[in-house]
Amino acid sequence: MNCQPPLEEEEKLEMAETGVEVEVIHMWSSPRSTSTSLMYSFAQRDDMEVLDEPLYAHFLRVTGTERPYRNELLSKMESDGNKVVKEISFGPGLKKYRFCKHMASHRLPGVTDDLMKRGKHFILMRNPFDVLTSYDKVVPPSLTDLGYNSMVSIYSDLCARGLNPPVVDSDLLRKDPEPTLRGLCDDLGIPFQDAMLKTEVVLLLDCLQLIFRWEAGPKPFDGMWAPYWTWKKLKAPFPSSLYNLLEQSLPFYDLLKRYVRLTTAKSFHPLPVPANEKLLAWVGDELLPRESAKVSVFDSVVQGGDAVWEGLRIYDGKIFKLEEHLDRLFDSAKALAFSNVPTREQVKDAIFKTLIRNGMFNNAHIRLTLTRGKKVTSGMSPAFNLYGCTLIEFCPLAQEMQLVLRVIVLAEWKPPVYDNESGINLVTATTRRNSPNNLDSKIHHNNLLNNILAKVAAVLNDLENSVLIEGNNSHADDAIMLDKDGYVSETNATNIGTSMGGGNGSRNSDNQDSGFLVKKGHVTTPHADYCLPGITRATVMELVVKEKLVLAERRISLSEFHTADEVFTTGTMGELSPVIKIDGRTIGDGRVGPVTRRLQNAYKELTTGSGTKKLIPFQYPTLENGTRSHGALVSGMMQWVRFGSQ
Repeated sequence: MNCQPPLEEEEKLEMAETGVEVEVIHMWSSPRSTSTSLMYSFAQRDDMEVLDEPLYAHFLRVTGTERPYRNELLSKMESDGNKVVKEISFGPGLKKYRFCKHMASHRLPGVTDDLMKRGKHFILMRNPFDVLTSYDKVVPPSLTDLGYNSMVSIYSDLCARGLNPPVVDSDLLRKDPEPTLRGLCDDLGIPFQDAMLKTEVVLLLDCLQLIFRWEAGPKPFDGMWAPYWTWKKLKAPFPSSLYNLLEQSLPFYDLLKRYVRLTTAKSFHPLPVPANEKLLAWVGDELLPRESAKVSVFDSVVQGGDAVWEGLRIYDGKIFKLEEHLDRLFDSAKALAFSNVPTREQVKDAIFKTLIRNGMFNNAHIRLTLTRGKKVTSGMSPAFNLYGCTLIEFCPLAQEMQLVLRVIVLAEWKPPVYDNESGINLVTATTRRNSPNNLDSKIHHNNLLNNILAKVAAVLNDLENSVLIEGNNSHADDAIMLDKDGYVSETNATNIGTSMGGGNGSRNSDNQDSGFLVKKGHVTTPHADYCLPGITRATVMELVVKEKLVLAERRISLSEFHTADEVFTTGTMGELSPVIKIDGRTIGDGRVGPVTRRLQNAYKELTTGSGTKKLIPFQYPTLENGTRSHGALVSGMMQWVRFGSQ
């Protein structure tokens, strides 16, 4: 319809007399994105008429873009965009709905605002990797032709009008057509019709299956340019000449991809703390939204877990034990012979900026990572790390090297990860802690497979009769790890101790945890020969002495933990976590013991009164779950919380 010559006056009058006002559905797409197939699908409905790129002639006339069919198209289609919108897109019709297939690049300045104000809109996109290789077979592409920037602009414009458009990924449409189309119809507020997908029975993998598809073209309503864009699809290497365009297009594609409607329950992963959905993370030298916070596939932490890290907690506007954690971070980097390490002040600056921008002043946790840096090629050798612990960018204008920190600061709303009121259960893993002969656990490195293998035992402990998974006792929270001689070292994530014992930070909770054991009022903790000497562990040991309890540090056998009066673990993320059961054996009377509770209270008092602070504005009170209560903000009130050395 849109590719025919402009309507004569008598035809317009006849349609005005017999037609009705239609509800218009606008699809904005990049080229080569299954847009024609989707148009066919809508055309198969009994209540839908379709228009194929009605603004194409307007686009060619205004931009002067050359196409093999340019002159023919301009002679057959209306090239005045305002007339197209008023008389064709929104003109009277014979059916309830009208589907307008648009290329996003065809939306140009100067066209009436009715185009965006009226009707319903959605966006169809495809990975630019596939679009580029397909488009290049007809015309050398440009960023304007691809339209990814235009789609982002259209999405933003519609959102600003309160018309948040659905976003459809063509790959998902191909893979799962029926639920994708049903979801799209639901978002558009129109009923789904089975006719949108023709069904046929086919023999697939020796099994009769019912499949859904739309009918192939050509169709009478196809644009006259259709034959130029139709060919047999062939797989071929990606042309290096298109690499720059790929890099330019991907950020726009990635931005829109976040809003794609997912069709299966498996696709949805609710966050433990919903407020973390919109956090900002520091990567390199900048703050990035959650989904954009990524490192290079050539980074050493990806190539071999070659990085060091720390976990820090925020209490009432203060970073607890910041200086001690930074000491350990730099000691670990030195032990691994990192070069070009950022300064202490640079790391602090990244931490403070991250916390301030996120408004995280309480009940928050930081995962601080320093990698050896990006490699020039894949491999284990540090000789490939010509960038050191920095991302080095060559500046052709200044003809000099620019250093960018390779520091990652991930701050999240995160309450303690264990049940510190009722206690936790532990199982013993057969995976042993690393010996200093192999990999010294005093280096706080990112190569955590030793701990992860033990954690698997705890996570999957409820699988019965497993011959592959350790720890089959029910509901284990973590796994105890022994040293090479069979003595208790720590848990996979925390330091462990008893009363007889004491503890440290959790590795699965961002800092290795230590354990403590209590027996007849005496607190005992294992030597830190095979584990990380945790900062929380050291803090609790100081509190034990301060509380005038007897403290011992020695080798402890597993049976001593089984028969202890009290056991608790320590770690940055878990704090002091009581242990009520180990390997199915109840510890004490199965409740949190008096020594453990006493030390928990002392630790809480310590975290409230000490920490690193820096003067920053604190606007929103923090709730128990770590979220900010905007409604609790007192009008005109500004509190100030200190973040920095005390």
